[in-house]
Amino acid sequence: MTVRKVLERKLGVSRKLLSRLKLTERGITVNGERVYTSWKVREGDLIELRMEQEYSDDIQPEPMELDIVYEDRDLLVVNKPPGIVVHPTHGHYTGTLANGVVEYWRQRGEKVRFRPIHRLDEDTSGLVAIAKNPYIHQQLSEQLQAGKVFKAYLAYVYKVPDPAVGTIDAPIDRDPESPHIRIVTAGGYPSITHYETAAVYRQGAASKVKLRLETGRTHQIRVHMKHSGCPLIGDQMYGFAADPLCGGIPELEAVVNRQALHAAVLGFTHPISRKWMEWEAALPEDLVRLEKSLVNEQE
Repeated sequence: MTVRKVLERKLGVSRKLLSRLKLTERGITVNGERVYTSWKVREGDLIELRMEQEYSDDIQPEPMELDIVYEDRDLLVVNKPPGIVVHPTHGHYTGTLANGVVEYWRQRGEKVRFRPIHRLDEDTSGLVAIAKNPYIHQQLSEQLQAGKVFKAYLAYVYKVPDPAVGTIDAPIDRDPESPHIRIVTAGGYPSITHYETAAVYRQGAASKVKLRLETGRTHQIRVHMKHSGCPLIGDQMYGFAADPLCGGIPELEAVVNRQALHAAVLGFTHPISRKWMEWEAALPEDLVRLEKSLVNEQE
């Protein structure tokens, strides 16, 4: 087989990345010698790929306390607190997770570009995976698109889903009148959320729900739970604040000032070891307080 076939078929290297490697000094070598991708390899040959170190020059390093769940030379998994944007956007140039991670790498002497595999809403807490080189980013992005990344969430919602366990299959798209808001609409993008009721509080006035995404649309869980008649507690865009008639409870809204949603579990196949890896993040303090208030009221 040629080097190209080995890289594309065995390692899944994309054509785009392969083109970059060909232009990189000693980007592709066989037994230490630089070769063309048409070079034919034999059993026992050692193929090495070298990617240029990159730095996020457009992201200002900023000291930040990070809850690092896992890190190796290729990958970083962080438990993001609520109220933090993942990547700088218009109006959020500092104070983002990216600012803190870039500073963390700078202090360690690592020249790495910030490449999140997926993102969470500003007010959603939980696990975020960040690739430390282009190959890892490409591989995990493909797993994500193929539905091979496991993402499980915990949410505290009003009322109780009916049935208690089920799947919400409802397409989502932008609201034509308010483009920053998503709605369920027949012409939207396919969106599937699996859920399971984990606990019921206050005689059915609220519940804790475990959710697993099959697709990853913007605001998907929040939109789907509103669509099912069980909006998230504290959700300023799709919940009680946006629609006081949804059956919300004002004192619960005061316990959390954000949607009660936490990305609790994240799992995927590590592109290098080819082994399945899975992480779990404990509930943040505000959701622990919310659950205690629900349980105490129930008792």
